[in-house]
Amino acid sequence: MWAVEAQPTAAHAIETVFRLESPRVIAGVARIVRDVGIAEELAQDALVAALERWPRDGVPDNPGAWLMATARHRAVDLIRRRETYARKLAEIGRDLETTVPPPYDDPAGPDDIDDDLLRLVFTTCHPVLSPEARTALTLRLLGGLTTAEIARAYLVPEPTVAQRIVRAKRTLATKNVAFEVPYGPDREARLGSVLDVIYLIFNEGYAATAGDDWLRPGLCEDALRLARVLSALMPKEPEVHGLTALLEFQASRAAARTGPDGTPVLLKDQNRRRWNRMLVARGIRALDRAGATASGPPGPYALQAAIAACHARAYRYEDTDWHAIATLYGLLAVRAPSPVVELNRAVAVSMADGPAAGLKLVDALAAAPALRGYHLLPSVRGDLLTRLGRTAEAREEFLRAAALTHNEKERHLLLRRAGEQASGQPAQP
Repeated sequence: MWAVEAQPTAAHAIETVFRLESPRVIAGVARIVRDVGIAEELAQDALVAALERWPRDGVPDNPGAWLMATARHRAVDLIRRRETYARKLAEIGRDLETTVPPPYDDPAGPDDIDDDLLRLVFTTCHPVLSPEARTALTLRLLGGLTTAEIARAYLVPEPTVAQRIVRAKRTLATKNVAFEVPYGPDREARLGSVLDVIYLIFNEGYAATAGDDWLRPGLCEDALRLARVLSALMPKEPEVHGLTALLEFQASRAAARTGPDGTPVLLKDQNRRRWNRMLVARGIRALDRAGATASGPPGPYALQAAIAACHARAYRYEDTDWHAIATLYGLLAVRAPSPVVELNRAVAVSMADGPAAGLKLVDALAAAPALRGYHLLPSVRGDLLTRLGRTAEAREEFLRAAALTHNEKERHLLLRRAGEQASGQPAQP
């Protein structure tokens, strides 16, 4: 059944639906054609078909299913053409059918898992690709980000990202990388990259790099589901449970993180009664499993989950154990050192020991190349200056942060905070 829509509405629906559904469409088609590059092309073909049909016939009641069915139909046509070619070869070599399995048969095994998105994650995290290529390709195919958005997120030229993605797809095809969840040592070798990209996908949904919306719940849901599936698949891996716990805790805050108009709500202003306590409980159980399966010090995801648990256990912002959080960030900075971790540690220190102590740490990060152009650095500095009563300087920092962000909702929040400094509102404690 078709719901008749005006053409501008249909065009907007096509853009929105494809952005949300393209990861599932690509993953579903890749399982058939065994080539992520071809799968993306077929998904684009389905988009073209939607652009032709929807403005004329109306947007279907289930547009995601329509895109999937259209792409799969084209994939089946492609497979049939391949089979026709194979039959012609068989006339020359009769043993071809017994030596070459059909391209869409799946290996069965006790550890096999029927999840196309997870297969796609493991495929895009194959070690034949560089870490940069894995990240770019995964964010493109599973995160639904454009090349320009990925370039902005990683502060690299757009042509560089485009080349990484093209080369990555070509490499996967030329190396005949199987579209599968691998077994044994191969699975373990890719696990770190898989966890990283699931985390990246969740983060893009949790605080979108660019666009009109700050939250993209579909990405958060996909990432959380993949983490849960991976936890069941690899129950003895503590970092898998650590990542799952982290995402459960973060997802529990989703309903309180934006206002009615989609504007971000700061952590201290969130209504914690809207936090999902069922997800918090799941996070605590996953964190306990991470500790129970660990044979050594906690890994980076387990440490981040422990930090998130400190927030989740505080029923009021004022009850937050900032000293514990600062200590955990110190451990994280040793285990997984990065300027972003240090920036977060500075925030925790400012809450535990006062804004002056935090500002000293933030100012020490100002020259870090990785934070050049990172909007959260001036945003954090503006917050600390506000708490110190240095409102004129804080206003400049919030304006600088607003100029650096590519997310419209976040820009509006930062401009509002800059305006609060100009209006002479009292500093937050």
